[in-house]
Amino acid sequence: MQKTKSDYLPFVLITCLFFLWGFAHNLDPILIPHLKKSFTLTTTQSTLVDSSVFVAYFFMALPAGYIMKRWGYKTGIIAGLLLFAFGSFLFVPAANHQSYNYFLIALFIIACGLTILETAANPYASSLGDPSTSTQRLNLAQSFNGLAAALAPAIGARIILTKGYSTAELASMTTAAQKAALAAEAYTVKTPYTILGIILIVVAFLFYRIQLPDIREKKSINQKQSLLSTFRHSHLSWAVVAQFFYVGAQVCVLSLFILYATQSAQISEVQAADYLSIGGLAFLLGRFLGTVLMKYFKPENLLASYAVVCVLLCLVAIFGQGLITIYALIGICFFMSIMFPTIFSLGIQQLGPDTEMASSLIVMSIVGGAVLPRIFGLISDATGNIQMGYIVPLIAFAVVAFFGFKGSKVKA
Repeated sequence: MQKTKSDYLPFVLITCLFFLWGFAHNLDPILIPHLKKSFTLTTTQSTLVDSSVFVAYFFMALPAGYIMKRWGYKTGIIAGLLLFAFGSFLFVPAANHQSYNYFLIALFIIACGLTILETAANPYASSLGDPSTSTQRLNLAQSFNGLAAALAPAIGARIILTKGYSTAELASMTTAAQKAALAAEAYTVKTPYTILGIILIVVAFLFYRIQLPDIREKKSINQKQSLLSTFRHSHLSWAVVAQFFYVGAQVCVLSLFILYATQSAQISEVQAADYLSIGGLAFLLGRFLGTVLMKYFKPENLLASYAVVCVLLCLVAIFGQGLITIYALIGICFFMSIMFPTIFSLGIQQLGPDTEMASSLIVMSIVGGAVLPRIFGLISDATGNIQMGYIVPLIAFAVVAFFGFKGSKVKA
């Protein structure tokens, strides 16, 4: 499918979706220390934020693929936006009831909407143009996900983290007053999520009003398709595994960045959030540079090389001291930037009518973001050293390197 002028407006609007869900995901690193403090949680308990988000991808990915195949991508996108908005509005009653469980439910519903959006937008952005440049095109669209990664922590920290009580103020309170003060801090999340919900309703209306080309492929009447038959493509199977480990690693790095930085480099939460914004900027630059480099290097080779560098930087994160550990994390943000879209694009290449099902399977593997951070938290709590948790992303990036070197090859 060659890109035409009529493809540009849909591509621009689809690209906006990458920014919106990127903004939602990159508010999670702000929510984790905020809710950890407000509800007096352990590191492992605080990772339930990620678990509630990424477990939704596992349960919703196949229904999302069915929605796209049955009613089309436009219907799926609108449904995803409305569900995303509904979850955002639920932050208001969650804050009013001062309940951690309510927050987790709201995040789960948001993630259900994000699952539908990602199941639609990734193959859509990949399909709107020349198949030979699909990986570059998807990396370009995903670059705006990187822009959100740069903006969300800085904005979120100043709206959410700066409104709380200091350690000294909390120490001077009675136990009951301290508990009430910490719970009241949850109120600061209402404004940003309400604004986000309103924006999502507006964007859903824009999608309702425009025409989107139908990119679904028609199957022959004798062609059968099932979940298991889709796995006959070995490069897809490896893409599912690689995406599971990559997303788990990304969530460990980004969502636990502030908790990690405040301990490894002894800096404040707001300073850590600013460094996370720098990491988001590195992520953004990595996406744009990766898109350019793919004109000269095979995507799978670039992916494998970047993954090897991330393994080495994880060693610095484990054994380093002071600010060098934060610089290592910023470096990881840069080098992991191309991984999600590249794994996705390599996984669905040459699949024809199996593309929708394959897309759902790769999105299901995002459940790695629920599993690996929990292991990270368990290791951190067991050792008393959050740096040791980086053993988890180190192993994950090694799996991604294998996929780039060998697993991504298409076999007849």
